[in-house]
Amino acid sequence: MLKVGLIGFGFMGRMHFDNYVRLASEGEPVELVAICDLRIEELKNGKAAGNMATEQEVYDLTPYRLYDNIDAMLEQEELDIIDITLPTPLHAELTCSLLEKGLHVLCEKPVARHSAEGWKMAQTAKETGKTLMIGQCLRFWPAYAYLKSVVEDRRYGAVNAGYFFRGSGLPQEWFLDGEKSGGCILDMHIHDADIIHWVFGKPDQVSTLARNVIPGSGYDTVSTNYVYPDGKVLNAQADWTLGGDYGFSMTYRVNLEQGNLVFENGELKVNPNDASGFVAELSPDSGYYHQLKYFIQSVQAGTPVSVCTPESATGTLELIEAEMRSADERGALVSL
Repeated sequence: MLKVGLIGFGFMGRMHFDNYVRLASEGEPVELVAICDLRIEELKNGKAAGNMATEQEVYDLTPYRLYDNIDAMLEQEELDIIDITLPTPLHAELTCSLLEKGLHVLCEKPVARHSAEGWKMAQTAKETGKTLMIGQCLRFWPAYAYLKSVVEDRRYGAVNAGYFFRGSGLPQEWFLDGEKSGGCILDMHIHDADIIHWVFGKPDQVSTLARNVIPGSGYDTVSTNYVYPDGKVLNAQADWTLGGDYGFSMTYRVNLEQGNLVFENGELKVNPNDASGFVAELSPDSGYYHQLKYFIQSVQAGTPVSVCTPESATGTLELIEAEMRSADERGALVSL
């Protein structure tokens, strides 16, 4: 039985919590035993806002051992896995320390605040022989996994063009400190940049237009064009300043030689050029669920992860850093 300690109990921590509970109930060899957060006494009786609904508003944490100090949790618990859902600047040093202590680590995206830290994390995992996976959850999201399979097996030919978008209202607290979160371009837009990297490979160049709307928050709205040798036209946009009743959206449209895929409002429509369109049959479970299940099974079997490796996630962070440099130069082409 793999024993898990969860560090961070904000929105993402609760999302992971929900899925650990479900996976354990389904017979996966995992048990969440401890939760650590500096504000655990406050958070255990409060709500955590996010762009998707968690299973509960207020959680009953009485079955779990609670800590407000990481060292205390590590001293008093016998753990196999640590799940990190802390603010981005805290990822690198903590991850390396935990790996060196002999623990497997699942670390939320982005891998780190800067790519140099991401490469250090990847090297530490390699040296210690422990499993490190980065929570780029869209790689496990059914609609995006379907897209990757279509591109790889070329059932509708080569890709001509694609467009990706995600947007929401403003996040809260540390997210609006650009020095910590990296702004929308690093925290939100990185999801679609990661899918572009994962599905199509690294582009040769990027050109990014971006704007700071909220003082101090970094780039809040972003649009990037990705340049590939074969000339396909790819663009990804993100905006977390969509107010009013907008809510949250994640969509894509990919046009291929023999058809197109359109994902919006949680439904993936496949439109072959020579046949009737249809709605793809996808798992109803979120990428968070599939991600944690994959990670647990990999650790249990002692097999390396091949999805969301620290090396690949750091490559995506390098892509975002190139986009930031392009945005700083008002859309200048930046080579990778």
